[in-house]
Amino acid sequence: MIEIVSLTIGELETNCYLVSDSETKETIVIDPADEANFISEKIISLSLKPKIIAATHGHFDHLLAANELQIAFEIPFLIHKKDEKLVKQMAKSAEWWLKREIVEPIPNINGYLAEDSIIRFGKETLRATHLPGHTPGSIALYSLENKVCFSGDVLFENGVGRSDFSYSCREELKKSIEKIEAKTPGFTIYPGHGRSFHPGTSPEVTPG
Repeated sequence: MIEIVSLTIGELETNCYLVSDSETKETIVIDPADEANFISEKIISLSLKPKIIAATHGHFDHLLAANELQIAFEIPFLIHKKDEKLVKQMAKSAEWWLKREIVEPIPNINGYLAEDSIIRFGKETLRATHLPGHTPGSIALYSLENKVCFSGDVLFENGVGRSDFSYSCREELKKSIEKIEAKTPGFTIYPGHGRSFHPGTSPEVTPG
């Protein structure tokens, strides 16, 4: 059985998830948005054993604490290869959006997530599925056994991810929404922003 700790962090109120095997306390850190010290203190206070940092996509607001956590816990950082360019541009993007100097270094990519990649922690697993459209390398991580899905910025309670960036694609996003809903019927969805939910009808995909 898994345990989920949800932390809403940073200026864009991004969700970071600590997903743990309830028996072994081995943990996956999904989308370490910002405030590495806060995330580290939470991990230590709960006696968790972080094994991997996994990013649902390469936008800076999901990654600002990744490098510090890599160093603090000596764990790898994984992301889809198609978002590698966004990771490399992370600091520049963050400075433009946040209007301040960014001192956090970019994370070192230690491996790549792809369709059906499996992340193991304790007796539990999360499986990746590739969901392009919001970014080229957007993914979701889901557990069939526990009926939970971490959707990043692809799917929210009352909407879907933006598809108006230069690297985004509205038609791909529509297909990705259909794909993830087909894979996760009756699941609880944990999005990159906002509260968790149980999906009903698909929101309309529009730019913005």
